[in-house]
Amino acid sequence: MSARREELTRIAARLFAEKGYQGTSLADLALELGIQKPSLYHHIASKEDLLWEVARAGADAFHAALDAVPAEAPAAERIRLALRAHLAVVTGQLDVATVFVREWRHLEGERHVLFVAERRRYEERIRELFRAGVEESQLRTDLDVPTAALLFLSAANWAYTWLRPGADTDGLADRLYAALLDGMRGYATPD
Repeated sequence: MSARREELTRIAARLFAEKGYQGTSLADLALELGIQKPSLYHHIASKEDLLWEVARAGADAFHAALDAVPAEAPAAERIRLALRAHLAVVTGQLDVATVFVREWRHLEGERHVLFVAERRRYEERIRELFRAGVEESQLRTDLDVPTAALLFLSAANWAYTWLRPGADTDGLADRLYAALLDGMRGYATPD
């Protein structure tokens, strides 16, 4: 990718995060890049090309962060580290994370289908952490795994609305982890 195209993609991520995909015009992109609107077509075929690149970059960043969580660690520790990793992506790539969470819905056709599959794959990887926690007896035996994963993802994904670039997220992730897992530890109460 050329340096100019990379710059355009960064600008698109920022504008999509600030104004929304639909609220960002090609004229906005051209103005920010310092070129005439028709010149954009030298770099892209459509505005959706940029949305696709930014959304994919978000998916890649979240998957890579989860890949870095040590597989040999106990499940509860992997959950804590996954939360740290997720929040680190949000604060380190706030614009990209915002598009990943919010603006991807404007993708169309095959791109929409492919992106939804990537989001689901990431969600399944988070659910698997909670399943492992139950199997390793680190979490409640009656834990509703899909709901636990949804709670994790809801807390982590919405961080784009209040986290700021460069924020120290490790301590925050550890506090969120403690709050989330306190209700998930221990044994199920027999009926």
